[in-house]
Amino acid sequence: MAGGEEAGKLQLLGAWMSPFVIRVKVALQMKGLRYEYIEEDLQRKSDLLLRSNPVHKKVPVLIHDGRPVCESLVVLEYVDEAWPKTGPPLLPADPYDRATARFWATYVNNTFFQSWRTLFRSMTAEQRAEAFKNVVPQVETLERAFKECSKGKDFFGGDEVGIVDLALGSFLVWIRVVDELAGTNLLDGEKFPGLATWAERFLAVDAVAVMMPEAGRIMEHYKGFLVKLAAPAGCS
Repeated sequence: MAGGEEAGKLQLLGAWMSPFVIRVKVALQMKGLRYEYIEEDLQRKSDLLLRSNPVHKKVPVLIHDGRPVCESLVVLEYVDEAWPKTGPPLLPADPYDRATARFWATYVNNTFFQSWRTLFRSMTAEQRAEAFKNVVPQVETLERAFKECSKGKDFFGGDEVGIVDLALGSFLVWIRVVDELAGTNLLDGEKFPGLATWAERFLAVDAVAVMMPEAGRIMEHYKGFLVKLAAPAGCS
């Protein structure tokens, strides 16, 4: 049970290592909301998860007074709208700035993540080199986006962590773990000074520090994943 303000019956179905779950946990912590966290075994999904998200059958799912909200970015917007006076806003008040934030959060999910996922799944030095080369342009784009969105302040959200910070920041420990094994440096401070400095600020935020899994635990999980990925089909 996470501490915080009462918010009706609030449950979060998740998996501890998932960046998509991490971003929701951080948002709930920022908002100071009290909720029940239910860890899902993604190999044996619970009936509650399958009933709550019958379309994608994925985590996270936020259940508020029995009503499920699915997809992490949708959950973040729901939390912001359902508790507008609790904690910092996750989206800007200005309509244009809100649209811009939604655009970049979606870019993280649909463009950056899909490209970086190839690096994440790469097994050989040659595969990793090619995947790294292909994901760098998306990081270049995000470096420019940070300058646009932050307007010279600390976060994509300005003075406070916002939805774009949560979207990208939830991958930071994973990025560092993959870099360590792949021998890469995706958020190179010389090439991407804005993002490199932003990453350190984001990880130092209290709500992030509380909810972000330890790098060692992520590394252990990742190594296990690569072993399974390398195993011949049909092997367990």
